[in-house]
Amino acid sequence: MLRIWGRMNSINVMKVVWAVREAGVPFERVDAGRQFGIVDTADYQAMNPNGLVPLLDDDGYLLWESNVIVRYLAARYATGTLYPEDLQARFTAERWMDWQQTRLNPATKGSFWQWIRTPEAERQPAQIEASNAATEPLMAIVDAHLARHRYMAGEQFTMADIPIACEIHRWSNLPQPQVERPNIARWYAEMRNRPAARELLDAPLS
Repeated sequence: MLRIWGRMNSINVMKVVWAVREAGVPFERVDAGRQFGIVDTADYQAMNPNGLVPLLDDDGYLLWESNVIVRYLAARYATGTLYPEDLQARFTAERWMDWQQTRLNPATKGSFWQWIRTPEAERQPAQIEASNAATEPLMAIVDAHLARHRYMAGEQFTMADIPIACEIHRWSNLPQPQVERPNIARWYAEMRNRPAARELLDAPLS
């Protein structure tokens, strides 16, 4: 059985749990990180020297970095569905997954941390404003893409939809005005209706 370390209010753990559910593989999850500790122990850091979540153990094979774990699960357990067999479709999915980590997540992080994980008296509006200014052009890119395609990698749900949808979940639930993006709204509603995403994309931010 697969084992996943990580708390469920982590966007990166959400990605991995969603992917393994889509693949239909039994798994066990261990709460770790923030209030649960574990990640700062010598035993954990021997498995993941970064001391972060998530961490995957697949019968002794240890893997960290959330999008890499999603790719691994897709390739090992869901080739042809989550993991496209067509090379160009696969690398289209890879591109969006890298973009989520290198562009979208760094942009959204400031607003998320200020609104959700910073006490109100300590919030810095300038950081929220800067985060929003960086994020909205990226959301416009996603919306324009989804005007032409049903899913992030084309006309089939793939591993690429998982990290982007987790990011949209976090962004769209911030307590601030939202720009209407109809194509994202259409796609995100479909993501929320996937059985494997239930209790993930429905969860309150924390």
